[in-house]
Amino acid sequence: MSQTTDVSVHDRILAERARYVSAGVSTPKLVVSHADGARVTDVDGRSFVDFAGGIGCQNTGHRFGPVVEAVREQLDEYLHQCFMVGVYEPYVDVCRRLAEVSPCVGETQKSILVNSGAEAVENAVKIARSATGRPAVVVFDNAFHGRTLLTMTMTAKVKPYKAGFGPFAPEVYRAPVPNPYRGVSTDDAIAGLKRLFKADVDPATVACAVLEPVQGEGGFLPMPTDYLARLQELCREHGILYVDDEVQSGVGRTGKVWAVEHYDGIEPDLLVSGKSIGGGLPLAGVTGRAEIMDAVPAGGLGGTFGGNPLSCAAAIAVLDAVTEPGFLEQATELGQTMRARLEALAARHEAIGEVRGLGPMLAFELAEQAPEQASAIVAAAFERGLLLLACGMYGNVIRLLAPLTIDAAELEEGLALLEESVDAAL
Repeated sequence: MSQTTDVSVHDRILAERARYVSAGVSTPKLVVSHADGARVTDVDGRSFVDFAGGIGCQNTGHRFGPVVEAVREQLDEYLHQCFMVGVYEPYVDVCRRLAEVSPCVGETQKSILVNSGAEAVENAVKIARSATGRPAVVVFDNAFHGRTLLTMTMTAKVKPYKAGFGPFAPEVYRAPVPNPYRGVSTDDAIAGLKRLFKADVDPATVACAVLEPVQGEGGFLPMPTDYLARLQELCREHGILYVDDEVQSGVGRTGKVWAVEHYDGIEPDLLVSGKSIGGGLPLAGVTGRAEIMDAVPAGGLGGTFGGNPLSCAAAIAVLDAVTEPGFLEQATELGQTMRARLEALAARHEAIGEVRGLGPMLAFELAEQAPEQASAIVAAAFERGLLLLACGMYGNVIRLLAPLTIDAAELEEGLALLEESVDAAL
């Protein structure tokens, strides 16, 4: 019998990926052919329930109907203009919608639009420095803010994000953040920030403090209810702008439009948005009160593709959807269902140390601070048809990023596959 030399489409694409794409980009063995709602289909026709969402970019699900329709309509008008060359309405409309839903302090809100969360964080720092005339930035343990030079410096994890990429940006200082499961209280974190102001940086030189209300890559760590109030008070005492990084936690992910809305009385000076705001297209933004946003001289902010018309059209549809009370109620109910199942799973496995999160932005941390068990769970899930992601400083956290639009049957399927995977791996 002659041997076949046929190569599957899957293997051919992976071979070409190995040949032509930098090894510095980490990729799984999944080769995508199609995605819709809560499902991803590979080139071999295998269907996966998606609890990864392109790392939090699909809160409204793959190919969300209103997004697809809005993008198709925009396609017939123009693809690109560059806002610095010609003003176009979709950009202005997104900024208007962001002003309407902004949690930031101040009656008049303005925004800029850029391409990615990292670019938005960089611009938030630029704006804060311009508005305050100060150079320093305070960030926190477990933070992830991006992969550019400044945001890589602001990010807390060395491998794989920072190793070998120095020297890093100056005037970035790191403080502790509460992590009750690992023994760091709000009092500990505030005391650490005050020590930082005594030992490492004069608070009078700090432009801003940048914090995720639920730390994403750092392990889906929600801030305790009392911490943000004390942080905001300390920032205002020293004239430091408080920047709320909602790239992963925003756009309905926690059952509210912004995660910071779970904390009574908290009004950031600047909000950073991204990921799901574009409905699958690249878009991010910085929003804040007008006097801060206008502190930058004309020409100091911008970018060739920032606020691309297609992405803006998509974002308007996303913001219209996620601000609907029914959408947020569904997301809240989703979180309650998922949390109950995760807590039952944790009760069966001593290896699971904590279930945590806000609303449907949920994760469980394994007690052992090593990545092997989490990697085994992710691999077992993949074999069964479920896409999962690990995260955390030690890679020992499993996070769930199911679409907020997922139907009951697909949710049940995904949770059952998760339970099977955990049972098999642990």
